[in-house]
Amino acid sequence: MGKKVLLILSTAEKEKALAGTLYGINAIRNKWLEEVKVCFFGPFESLLAEDEEVQQAIAMLAEYQVPVACKFISDNSGVTEKLAQLGIQLEYVGQTVSDYINDGYVPLVF
Repeated sequence: MGKKVLLILSTAEKEKALAGTLYGINAIRNKWLEEVKVCFFGPFESLLAEDEEVQQAIAMLAEYQVPVACKFISDNSGVTEKLAQLGIQLEYVGQTVSDYINDGYVPLVF
């Protein structure tokens, strides 16, 4: 039986963020797992809005799935417009994250 992972990128540390993004891209591309969902949350959203290298990495991830970020966090951080310009889907993710976990996804947090 394959495994399903919910990759949550929440760190403001650039190196950690890039490592998590790279893992997500490769896990999806190489089909290491049955399914990988990616969610942006917390300080990562501000890092993404400000850092070009992180934006480039997320653009590669977006080739495989539409990135989703927490609208509550982006609104409070003042980065909603910038994330939307980057093609990030913004939604209130609390219920979504809970649903994935209830559906058997293992959370992997960077």
